[in-house]
Amino acid sequence: MEDGTPRMEAPVDTETHAAPPGFLKRLTQGAIVLGVGMLGFALLFGMRAEPEEVEPPRVIPTVSTVPARVTQGAIKVRGGGTVRPSAEVTIASQVGGRVVWTSPALVSGGRFLENEPLLRIDPADYDNAVEAAEADVAQREVALLEAEENARLALDEWARLAAREDLDPTPPNALVTRQPQLDAAKAALRSAAARAEDARLALERTWIRAPFNGIVREETVDLGQFVAAGQAIGRLYATDAVEIVVPLSDNEAALIERLWSARAGDAATRIPVEITSEYGGMDYAWSGYVDRAEAALDEQTRTVDVVVTVPQPFAPPEDDPRRPPLLIGSYAMVDIEGASFEEYAVVPAAAVRDGNVLWTVENDTLLVMTPVERIQEVDDEAMVLGPIADGTPVIVSMLLFVTEGMTVRPAQLLESAEPWQPGGNGGAQEEDGS
Repeated sequence: MEDGTPRMEAPVDTETHAAPPGFLKRLTQGAIVLGVGMLGFALLFGMRAEPEEVEPPRVIPTVSTVPARVTQGAIKVRGGGTVRPSAEVTIASQVGGRVVWTSPALVSGGRFLENEPLLRIDPADYDNAVEAAEADVAQREVALLEAEENARLALDEWARLAAREDLDPTPPNALVTRQPQLDAAKAALRSAAARAEDARLALERTWIRAPFNGIVREETVDLGQFVAAGQAIGRLYATDAVEIVVPLSDNEAALIERLWSARAGDAATRIPVEITSEYGGMDYAWSGYVDRAEAALDEQTRTVDVVVTVPQPFAPPEDDPRRPPLLIGSYAMVDIEGASFEEYAVVPAAAVRDGNVLWTVENDTLLVMTPVERIQEVDDEAMVLGPIADGTPVIVSMLLFVTEGMTVRPAQLLESAEPWQPGGNGGAQEEDGS
């Protein structure tokens, strides 16, 4: 203190800062144990034995194969389309009047023959018109006879006058011989005859007849109904032939050698076609021909429309009287005779890989990637050009990894797959070769 009085220091409590008894000893022991453990782990890690390298067993994938079939000749270009009539018309009356008779065939689905009467319009007015026209013709014939006689008399009179007066025997003009009157009488007779022919033609047109052999698609007239000239009374389609419009890609169309030489209605340019259509769960066959090809690509599908004609589609053949008609609106498959090749291979379509490559087997074990050119595909078969020998095993299985020359185990050689039958659905079953 400032007054000189001695200052007393407060005693310090050292016990509150001292370590607990035995703490340092336990800490030291823990550090020793940890160090010994780390040292032991390091010694064991450094003294470990190297693991023995064992090569994994080699896995050879098993594949299913089918033999390629090498053949020659013409191939088939397959397509399909909807059957439509080759001719379909709307019939109408050319004269007006009341319907007094209709044929039993004038109903939807009714069949008729060419020139068969379908309907009759009341002919009374047209009979009268014919009689009046024929009477006018008779009057004109009498008038012509009178004009001819008058012309003859006038000519004789002039001849006598010329002889008596020593004149030129040639009449000075046609009026002297009444030639204009004779010409007018002849023209009047021709006009009356034409009117009589029109009257007879109108009378004949009171009968409405079928323009071809066909079937009634629909009718819109009944007995007793009045129809006007030009009024439609029904729709008919021909049964002598039907058409199928088959869209083909340009590649498929290119396989038909004489396609662009075909001319509508020309028997010399017809290309044979086989047609099949399903009815009642069974397939039936017809024969036809390519009649023509439309010389333009479809703007939407970019395909060529080939028109196939099927003659007599409703008449069953003698060898198959139960064959149904090829119905209008049904879907049909067609096989058109295509180009001929000296040699090509037939393989399952599934065997042609991306890039037009076949996986084939050589020496019973080696996989070889063989490039081919696909020329046509029908159902599950593909026709290809390439270095493929007859009977070459073709792989149809899927493999995860493929390399040229890899070892495979063909299943067919192990008799674990049924042989593939060309023209069938390929009897070999696919297996996972991984």
